[in-house]
Amino acid sequence: MKRNLLLLLVLFYAVAVNAQNTVGLLSYDPAQAFDGYNIIYPHNQPNVYLLDMCGEIVHTWEDEADVRPGNMAYLRPDGTLVKTKRPAAVVGNPIWAGGGGGTVEIRDWDNDLIWSFTKNDTLERLHHDIEPLPNGNILMIVWEEKRLDEIIQNGRDTSITSQNKIWSDYIIEVNPNTDEIVWEWHAWDHLVQDFDSTKANYGVVSDHPELIDVNYYSNNGNPDWMHSNAIDYNEELDQILLCVPFFGEVWIIDHTTTTAQAAGHFGGMGNRGGDLMYRWGNPAVYKRGTADDQKLFNPHDAHWADDHIDFMNPNFGKIAVFNNRVGVDYSTANIFPTPWDMYDWQYTLDNPTWGPTNFDLVLEHPVAPQNLYSTGLSSVQVLPNSNFLICDGRHGYTFELNPDNEIVWEYRTPLVGGAPATQGDSLIVNNNLTFRFNRFPTDYSAFEGRDLSPKGWIELEPDTTFCDKILPTTDRMKEYFLELFPNPAQDILTLEWRGGIWSDVIIYDVVGRQMDHFTATGGRKFIDVSDWSEGIYFVQIGGVEVRKFIISR
Repeated sequence: MKRNLLLLLVLFYAVAVNAQNTVGLLSYDPAQAFDGYNIIYPHNQPNVYLLDMCGEIVHTWEDEADVRPGNMAYLRPDGTLVKTKRPAAVVGNPIWAGGGGGTVEIRDWDNDLIWSFTKNDTLERLHHDIEPLPNGNILMIVWEEKRLDEIIQNGRDTSITSQNKIWSDYIIEVNPNTDEIVWEWHAWDHLVQDFDSTKANYGVVSDHPELIDVNYYSNNGNPDWMHSNAIDYNEELDQILLCVPFFGEVWIIDHTTTTAQAAGHFGGMGNRGGDLMYRWGNPAVYKRGTADDQKLFNPHDAHWADDHIDFMNPNFGKIAVFNNRVGVDYSTANIFPTPWDMYDWQYTLDNPTWGPTNFDLVLEHPVAPQNLYSTGLSSVQVLPNSNFLICDGRHGYTFELNPDNEIVWEYRTPLVGGAPATQGDSLIVNNNLTFRFNRFPTDYSAFEGRDLSPKGWIELEPDTTFCDKILPTTDRMKEYFLELFPNPAQDILTLEWRGGIWSDVIIYDVVGRQMDHFTATGGRKFIDVSDWSEGIYFVQIGGVEVRKFIISR
């Protein structure tokens, strides 16, 4: 009865506050949301913000007023920030389209510049995304301009190229310690065409799914041909994932190649050089399907869903992606498996196409599908507690779903054209563009020893009592409804509880030795007990509630 009453009170407060808030934090269930800090780099302004779960700023990396995102920022485990940026003014730029960048920087926690790299001229421009690698290098996506003579020579139909040029994508790997480009891959090295038998790359397109049809997609004559908007890296496989929205596909290429091998068709662990190891989403692109077979529509934020941690992860090899235009008025977030064969070191081609035949998981807005609709931008993140963090980029609207498809946290980017919005404002599409929205756990190593105290809000006239209204922190909870499972445990113990914005948790063994001690908000916490001895242990929460569990193998 008491638990039901607590749940009703939490729901009442969340609904009451949600009825008032229009920007910033809209709703929050601390008992079910994954506890952490959120990084946000909104469009039309220069700053990167780190927010707590109540929507307050805990850290800011500021920049000059005349720069803009280009588009991503990544917080590395050591606390350094790798960010993209570009000049705010783009009129007259030789190469410019949505998502254009220009510069990649590394800054320390205190925002001091450590390193900078720029590629933005008449023939090349960085755009959209980067990927910091475990070795410290950085992968970057680049537009490279191909002009009329080269287009014709490679079999491009000039009738679909009204500006007599196209921008093909390529990838560079840059070593910040030496400023050297240490590896490259060019889409232009892996073409096929069936338009002109007298030109290079002529062949039967459907016979070469590993190659890129140079005549696919006209973009109404706009030179922005592929518009790759996301890049990810799998350390275990040494492979690169590229999200190619204008093709409606994701591609995987081999990073075990040298630059010379990546320019050809042989070499690397997969022995196919830089040819595509895998592609999925729209088999009509390589003439092995029709429009009815298309699964991805202007996708964004494709990445390996398991964060590529280990081969035993149930999500190993699966890809998460935001499917922007899957419906005429709604978007979805999706996860699908890949047919990876580690023994043959290839993605098995189940003629005529690579699998799967469909998604493993399709996520829509649980209230109404139309509440999640973004024609571009946007992201999805699989959180460690199996929740999903989904960002509708064009509306700057982010929400978290639990495994029961319930919204447990919501936030609307509180900006209007880059300026702070006022609580109570009604924002419209494209007013608060947000490329992606990502969350880090509270114990992320970048936060160790940092000042993460609240420092105000982005929005004006904020609701400063939001979290207090949901669950007051002035009185200690008498019941946390702590649950432990599995019990007995072997490798991972899951803790779930309700109540308390911050709760103190201590784990003891049977003789009273402290095994772990942390503070966290109510919700779900995973404890690695794989190296703990078999026996009886006790979990104490808030100093008032104790539960017993057993480790048995």
